[in-house]
Amino acid sequence: MSARKMRLVVDNIRGKDIDEALSILRFTKKEAAGWLEKLLMSAIANWEHKLGGLENAEDYDLYVKTAFCDEGSMLKRFRPAPHGRAHRIRKRTNHVTLIVENRVPVEQDETADDIAEVEEVSTEEDE
Repeated sequence: MSARKMRLVVDNIRGKDIDEALSILRFTKKEAAGWLEKLLMSAIANWEHKLGGLENAEDYDLYVKTAFCDEGSMLKRFRPAPHGRAHRIRKRTNHVTLIVENRVPVEQDETADDIAEVEEVSTEEDE
């Protein structure tokens, strides 16, 4: 699909909450919406995995931070035309970048801070 067709849908979801973006994609009649819905679900799953896989995206205020579409490589093909000529067919591709982020920063694990404090106390006692 050409980047121009994909950008029409990408522009609709940029900066939106993930719930709102998913509903926009589900009810958009363009073919690009189906591809972007699948990509957004993958981005949400990646976000959950980066937090250790134990977190649920529904508990956070996720939104589409960055969304843009660039042109990819072009497959060039030829099709027969009248009088022995050939017409060039350009099969366009695109690269979509979609970044999902939490509006409220995720707090660090409190147990890691407690462990650091215990280590500091134990080193002071040894001296």
